[in-house]
Amino acid sequence: PVTDGSRELHSLCAQLEFLLQFDLKEKRSFFGQRKDYWDFLCQGLARCRQEHEGIHFVTSLDKLKTPLGRGRAFLRYCLVHRQLAESLQLCLLDPENLCEWYYARSPFLSPKQRAEILGSLYELDCVTFHLAL
Repeated sequence: PVTDGSRELHSLCAQLEFLLQFDLKEKRSFFGQRKDYWDFLCQGLARCRQEHEGIHFVTSLDKLKTPLGRGRAFLRYCLVHRQLAESLQLCLLDPENLCEWYYARSPFLSPKQRAEILGSLYELDCVTFHLAL
């Protein structure tokens, strides 16, 4: 199993975060706080009318104050529960939502690149992750 001490885990999470932030449009909340991929994931899953346990879990953690921290916790939750590919795929289903959040260079806007990314993420479902949540 992959644990918190694994170098591969840190590399994987950094790459996932890079993908989710690459060419992400800058958006701000009503109070001026910069939105991040966490907000994209929440909105994407809400549009699919999916009540995601990972979203509920992360929002229940009082220690997490920033969208970036919540996004990282969500990625870890999804890795542990083998839900990362499915969760991301649900967020990528709506082309209008994608265009609202990402500029044209985002790999998520390319059907071929999106399929390759999701294929790789589905392969991670075979890996056991034992991470502190």
